[in-house]
Amino acid sequence: MTDRKDMTLTSSGFFVSQEVPITCDDPTPTPQAPAPDILRCAYMELVVTDLAQSRRFYVDILGLYVTEEDDETIYLRSTEEFIHHNLVLRKGDVAAVAAFSYRVRAAEDLDKAVAFFTELGCEVRRREDGFVKGIGDSVRVIDPLGFPYEFFHQTDHVERMSWRYDLHIPGELVRLDHFNQITPDVPRAVKYMQDLGFRVTEDIQDEEGTVYAAWMRRKPTVHDTAMTGGDGPRMHHVCFATHEKHNILAICDKLGALRRSDMIERGPGRHGVSNAFYLYLRDPDGHRVEIYTQDYYTGDPDNPVITWDVHDNQRRDWWGNPVVPSWYTDGSLVLDLDGNPQPVRARTDSSEMAVTIGADGFSYTRPEEGEESMPEWKQGEYKLGHQL
Repeated sequence: MTDRKDMTLTSSGFFVSQEVPITCDDPTPTPQAPAPDILRCAYMELVVTDLAQSRRFYVDILGLYVTEEDDETIYLRSTEEFIHHNLVLRKGDVAAVAAFSYRVRAAEDLDKAVAFFTELGCEVRRREDGFVKGIGDSVRVIDPLGFPYEFFHQTDHVERMSWRYDLHIPGELVRLDHFNQITPDVPRAVKYMQDLGFRVTEDIQDEEGTVYAAWMRRKPTVHDTAMTGGDGPRMHHVCFATHEKHNILAICDKLGALRRSDMIERGPGRHGVSNAFYLYLRDPDGHRVEIYTQDYYTGDPDNPVITWDVHDNQRRDWWGNPVVPSWYTDGSLVLDLDGNPQPVRARTDSSEMAVTIGADGFSYTRPEEGEESMPEWKQGEYKLGHQL
């Protein structure tokens, strides 16, 4: 997205630059209608096939609070949340994502959302009484990338649980932090999200300018959503934040004690991208959930964009630990507005997994030494056959 000659190499090994317009081969048109003023990612609606098993995972293990529930749906929230929910679990036949939902600043922004997406030629639906409990007037669309997006302002308020220390658990989840979406054409996705008012904070590129992933935000953190290159549209993960690293370690210990360590897909570890401490879990349907803490503030207007080299083995894990192949290949289906799975299109640009851990890929710790910067006993960890 940005030429390396326009970037500054930092002492930490990544590049920084100021955000520039995105160029891509198949850009979405920029609407004349103004974009809605998005505050933050607010909740995700997930379809699960076994509501009881999902409840055990999200409530009994992860400790999310139940706002209300019935035989078909459970509404959950994290400790610091005061709106009705951060996560909806809805029983269905096919595990998938029904909505990536964003809160907007004012009721008038819903009119803007309708005009913005109608001009793009997207399918748009609006319900004054909301699509789920606890949420008022809402707009749902299938966006130009094929994802089901929702925008709302009015919501029921519930008790914020920050002061209920008697109920807190060692692995307390305090807020919804971000979504991560899988899409074939990352530059196209970034350009559209910039039109929607998002700003890029970090990305992964190679020297030829191929973009493998990009992180974008509305609230002043590293991201409200990320676009990861791959076959899509699919959901890569939904992320909840904790206060400290020890909360994540406590979740790992709890899963081990319950003999559910097989739910841990990757981590715990420290990301290079975002600088956050992380853990990736898979719920009973295979939906990926990240637990995350300690990223950084991005709210200044001249906040620099961080660019990572795709061959830098510290981009995904600061300690250089290998990424399991499933993390690159697996994702959740997303639904259209009638509840049908969206068709998945293949990525035609280079695959991040192939160029770094595939048979002909390479990684480095110190770029001037290339792959030889890693000891021989560690180089094999980054080859796909060795990982499997």
